[in-house]
Amino acid sequence: MSEIVSRRLVLTGAAAAGAVLTTARNARAAWEPSQRLPDPAVEILDPSFAKYRLSLAAIERIATGLRWAEGPVWFGDMDMLLFSDVTNDRIMRWEAGTGRLSVFRQGSSFANGNTRDREGRLLTCQHQTRSVTRTEHDGSLTTLLDRFDGKPLNSPNDIVCRLDGSVWFTDPAFGPNPYERMAAPELPGNVYRIDPATGRATVAVAGINGPNGLAFSPDESKLYVIEARAEPNRLIRVYDVVDSGRATANGRVFFDCGKGTADGFRVDADGNLWCGWGMGEAEDGVVIISPQGKMIGRIRLPERCANLCFGGRGRNRLLMTSTRSVYALYVGVQGAVAC
Repeated sequence: MSEIVSRRLVLTGAAAAGAVLTTARNARAAWEPSQRLPDPAVEILDPSFAKYRLSLAAIERIATGLRWAEGPVWFGDMDMLLFSDVTNDRIMRWEAGTGRLSVFRQGSSFANGNTRDREGRLLTCQHQTRSVTRTEHDGSLTTLLDRFDGKPLNSPNDIVCRLDGSVWFTDPAFGPNPYERMAAPELPGNVYRIDPATGRATVAVAGINGPNGLAFSPDESKLYVIEARAEPNRLIRVYDVVDSGRATANGRVFFDCGKGTADGFRVDADGNLWCGWGMGEAEDGVVIISPQGKMIGRIRLPERCANLCFGGRGRNRLLMTSTRSVYALYVGVQGAVAC
């Protein structure tokens, strides 16, 4: 057990006599924020990360009791976070001003990734309907895409919107599972782009083995994509965005994840990637990777982090959806506008 997780366990009575709780379940149940500042769970691996760790900031757990937290998206105009609780088939709402957690949408078609478009509307990847939807300002749903080349999409996973209004999403062929009762995949794993003027979809990146999280660099000249089923390790790939933002070229490996499991991620204003991470207590949390492809920092959590976003009034509060809980941390940088 790591020192970070150990210090967050509160042992009482006979259990304290010689027991060391080793399961992530117990770590979650007894988690409490650090009493030391700066929080030792925020680790500097390279001097370049030091300016991003705020000396008076500690990790907070802002929500728990979930089944699989994913796809966070910040609504600054309403001071709230929306995120998917995937296997509970719902989208949740967390209000920053009150700390209140409530159900935003029950029966979400097993929503996963979420983002906002340039008009502030919610965009969602829905597994059960194998579709990408938009929640209109009046609350109604519009299906943006559910088929390509006459075949149903596989399981839309994560989604971003460029400043030009185009919608980009990953569609891995992860296949059916007992929660979502999906049919077998019919398309290869691709990244798609939906044109904002015509609504027409094109393949932006073809044939990735399990495309997962994706994000643009701050100037939108690069697209980062996680290849979740690369062998022997997960990879983060990077592509040049070409043809006036309509296509990609020159794909290459940006980062080899080694023993870690990269999932969803977002980019800050300086071009660093903040990546949800996991695969055991030694890996669980968030890793920060510089634009040069070097791991420069870590945030240790007692649960695997699936995804994250930047929020708060200063767009410098990192909001991390992590299995059964959501954690928050103020950091010394803002999220990129395009994220």
